[in-house]
Order: sequence, then C-alpha cells, then structure tokens
Amino acid sequence: MNDFPNPKNFKERTKMASLQDIQAFFSAGAIAVAGVSKDTKKFGSSVYKTLKERGKKVFPVNNTTDTIQGDACYPSVSALKNQVASVLLVVQPKSALQVLTDAAEANIKNIWFQPGSESPEAINYCHQHNMNYITGQCILMHAEPVNSMHKVHRFITKLTGKYPRK
Repeated sequence: MNDFPNPKNFKERTKMASLQDIQAFFSAGAIAVAGVSKDTKKFGSSVYKTLKERGKKVFPVNNTTDTIQGDACYPSVSALKNQVASVLLVVQPKSALQVLTDAAEANIKNIWFQPGSESPEAINYCHQHNMNYITGQCILMHAEPVNSMHKVHRFITKLTGKYPRK
C-alpha cells in the first residue's frame, strides 16, 4: 500500500522531526553515512568530514570505493555488522530503499534523510518498519557545535517556523 499516492505532495504528509528525535539520532551511537563520496566537493564527503571533526563516530558507506578520507569504507550498511545505531542517507532517492533495507536487516531504527534523499517509497518503508526518521533538516544544523553557514541556516529555519520543537 502506498501512503503517498501523489508523490508531488509527500513532503507535506511526512512528520516534522522533534528535537527529541534529533537528540535520539545523535545519542544512539555510531552513525553510518550512506552515500559518502571520494569527491571532496560533494556534500556526502563534507558531512562525513564535519561529523568526524565534531567528535561523532562515523562510518563511510559507498559501494564503489574501499577508502574515504583515509578510512575503511563499507559497501553497505549491513556490512557494518552491528557497529552503528543510526544511518544518515546522502544518496539519490532511487538508492534510499536499498539503504533502508540494509538498515532494517541490521535492526537499525534511526534514520536521517538529508534533504533530497527521501522519496515517498522510502518514507513508506520507514513507516512499515517502525523506523524513527528525520526529514527536511540538514544534519549540519544540528551537529554541535554548529558554525558558519549552517548556523545562519538554522537561524533562518527558526525564523520561518521550520526548526524542530520539543
């Protein structure tokens, strides 16, 4: 069953993340970054590096390379064998379902869709598998300490009422 028959408005029908959802994501443990890239100009590479610099235990996931920024890279979330409790998706929407399937097989329930990685099918999958998921929020607005453009982004998001509340 498709909970989102009209893909054009599925974002309107997804839940707004709460600050508790975000805190739970970060406090659950290590984070798999699915879609990290060797290309340092791509966001997946940037978010991996930034989370690591901010003291988060992160694991890169990309099935096209063995290393990312000098770290061992895993071909899938399921290859991490119970090393992570949360998954950040920085992938194209067409790849999200495979990442979620791997996460479900590994019993990972904390999912963060970086904006642009979600799809109606992926959100439905999260609902069907009782996954806690976050959409519509850039992870770098919440990974303390927040600085530079992400601090400005967070400020604007608060002004527009799109920042999560308790």
